[in-house]
Amino acid sequence: MPLAVKDLLDTAGLTTTYGSALFADHVPAASAEAVQRLEAAGYAVAGKTNLHEFAYGISSQNPHYGTVPNPAAPGRLAGGSSGGSAAAIAAGGVELALGTDSAGSIRIPAAWCGVVGFKPTYALVSAEGCFPLAPSYDTVGPMASSVDGCEELLGALVPSYEPAGLESLEELEVGVAWLDRAEPLVRERVMEAAALFPRRREIELPLAPENRADFMLEVADVHRALFPGNEDLYGDNVRGKIERCLRVTDGEAAAAERDRAQYRERMAEAIEGLDLVVTPTVPFVPPPADIDELELRGAGTSLTYPFSALGWPALALPCGAAEEGLPASVQLAAPANADAIVLAGGRLLASHGLDTTPLSL
Repeated sequence: MPLAVKDLLDTAGLTTTYGSALFADHVPAASAEAVQRLEAAGYAVAGKTNLHEFAYGISSQNPHYGTVPNPAAPGRLAGGSSGGSAAAIAAGGVELALGTDSAGSIRIPAAWCGVVGFKPTYALVSAEGCFPLAPSYDTVGPMASSVDGCEELLGALVPSYEPAGLESLEELEVGVAWLDRAEPLVRERVMEAAALFPRRREIELPLAPENRADFMLEVADVHRALFPGNEDLYGDNVRGKIERCLRVTDGEAAAAERDRAQYRERMAEAIEGLDLVVTPTVPFVPPPADIDELELRGAGTSLTYPFSALGWPALALPCGAAEEGLPASVQLAAPANADAIVLAGGRLLASHGLDTTPLSL
């Protein structure tokens, strides 16, 4: 069974670049644990997929290996950082792929390429053998042409995983949020998806704290020894981010960690009594391929980053065409370890009329 693997995950005997010129000739001796598990389950690595350099961006505009094209929307960004995995599925090259997600890196490209992407509960899937971005956020997860494909891969990645025995959308109490933050047609498509849940209500859901200094300090620690002397081998986009991260102080990061802990408490209160949260995945459709990623980063991660900060499982599911006929995506999320509930919700949506097939323009 062919499987595309994001080039952030080590593959024994296959060049693994991490999207960086520094590792252009890097051939690992051992594969990442997630790859090993999938190979043991009968999957074969069909190829490695391009990504944003060091996974630190949402565009997959890579100065070393090229910008990932978007087969669902030619001339538009595929998203990142797992852009190559999403594009491989959208192009029909594979039905299954591995990606990673630290702030939206599975869900954003899934949304913009019109495919399915799942960020599991933090640490549910081993990240051993995956080059880190921000270790307390980094999550390895499946991408596929269907929810069933994501669940199939998750079952192989986590032998203890058991699907939820839900048979009807009526079994789920759902909160709908952040609709006002999306473009009009994205909002409309997400509202149509949410309307398939009989037991739903709109809720006030706080966004994640703006202070991301804890994330940035973790990035700085990853690159603290690698960056000096190699600055010119980093692309402009990522070089500037790393330089900014290296200026973050321990005090700033500690304040962000406190904000993050308080955010967990606020979100737990906001969703009390709910099984699922339904939101847009990204507020807008894929932008033009030549746009500056730094202009997009804040808004592009605004609705995905919260569930990364919380460590909650979240699913990006295509839900039709929005502005300019481009893909829209609905996001389903739930508290940590409710992965089976999230996937069941997506599977039931697909069986109740939501068109979750990759968009063909």
